[in-house]
Amino acid sequence: MKAPSGKAAPTDLTPTAQRIIRLNYGFQLLFNLLWWMPVFYAYQKEAGLSDGQIFGIQSIYYVAFCLFEIPTGLIADRIGTRNCLRAGAVVMTAANLAPVFSASYTGFLVHFLAIAAGRSLTSGAASAYLYDGLRAEKCGEHYLRAEGTARALGLVAKVVCWPLVGPLMAVAHPTPYVLSAASAAGSLACAVALPRLAGAGGGAGKRVGGGGAFLRDAGTALRCVAASRWLALVMVQGVAVFTLSRICQVNLFQPILLDHGIAEASHGGVMAAMTVAEAVASARPQWLSRRLPPVAWVSILSLALAGSLAAMTLGGPWAVVALLCLFAAATGFAYPIQRKLVNDAVPAHAPRATLLSVESIVDRAVCALAAIAVGAYLAAGRLDALLWHSALATAVLLGVFQLLLRSGMVKQGSGAGPRAVPPAEPEETRAGAAGPPDTARSRPRKRL
Repeated sequence: MKAPSGKAAPTDLTPTAQRIIRLNYGFQLLFNLLWWMPVFYAYQKEAGLSDGQIFGIQSIYYVAFCLFEIPTGLIADRIGTRNCLRAGAVVMTAANLAPVFSASYTGFLVHFLAIAAGRSLTSGAASAYLYDGLRAEKCGEHYLRAEGTARALGLVAKVVCWPLVGPLMAVAHPTPYVLSAASAAGSLACAVALPRLAGAGGGAGKRVGGGGAFLRDAGTALRCVAASRWLALVMVQGVAVFTLSRICQVNLFQPILLDHGIAEASHGGVMAAMTVAEAVASARPQWLSRRLPPVAWVSILSLALAGSLAAMTLGGPWAVVALLCLFAAATGFAYPIQRKLVNDAVPAHAPRATLLSVESIVDRAVCALAAIAVGAYLAAGRLDALLWHSALATAVLLGVFQLLLRSGMVKQGSGAGPRAVPPAEPEETRAGAAGPPDTARSRPRKRL
């Protein structure tokens, strides 16, 4: 392999490293290929669920995810990341079959609880296994490219598959859930084929006293948040980005399209277009002007998200599709910048993984509350009011953030970052010592 100009040549991949990378590609693509994502709201409505029930399940899902995230690091440390991937794939396969056998409130509740459990088991384990495996093969410099390529392949698969969901449902109504279960079963096959790692992270029982270490890190993390106003403020700013993007792209996506007369058969294509917009923006945050610091860009992009939501109440079908794509692009720009801000704000020698876990739990806790509000608004037939109120709430939150920032009450630490937008970094801010926000283990993680 030839190195880029000015850089040291990377080590050639060993056969075992090549196998790890290829199987990781397969696992990440298949595990995250949820065929039902563009149509789950309409599917549940057709099954007889009310808006209150649908969004109540979503709220329970977010709470469950918060609770399941806490012990996943301990589980991975005790049974090994490879076994953790296998367990997660088994749970995900069963989860996707639940609505096929029981298209009822109970069936969908079990489905989403199992999805939360399966994703929490694997959200960081896949990246951790890849990182440890390549390092054990002395090919660690290939990690970032392998991680980024896995994410890109997953996005391409969604773009290709989601437009097919509507026509396939016309042939057999449960098809999206059956295909999702088949994809999860394929990810299980990839996990079973993964080689055992010779170094750390490959097996069970590698760490002793992990529970005590986790509790100590948790206490230290909470003290760090209490002692660092800047870190706490940056985390709060990120809540706006994560909550708006999650609620719009998952919970409100179908209600918005249906409200504007966009047929269910077209929903997969719209979601594919949004995925392309977000993927391109995520890879190119450097397109933003360097005249503003990253913290300012996150606020501006959050306002862009809020403005897009409000504007959806005024436009027709084509305008709404364009605004959804704009919303997705703003989300893509904001995520890597916000991740960099939080990582820079973490004090030296602090338990980074646990601090990032605190951020993730806060994000999903707010989403749980937001999902309840979404269900209440939709049950009352007040979608437009919900979009306007969400935009206003975001503007108020960011206004308070800017007042605190300019008042001098909060001093910008290293989290202020350079006066330039950080380059795109495919999940590397979760690697090595950075670790994920969802476990006590030092490993990357991905947000649901």
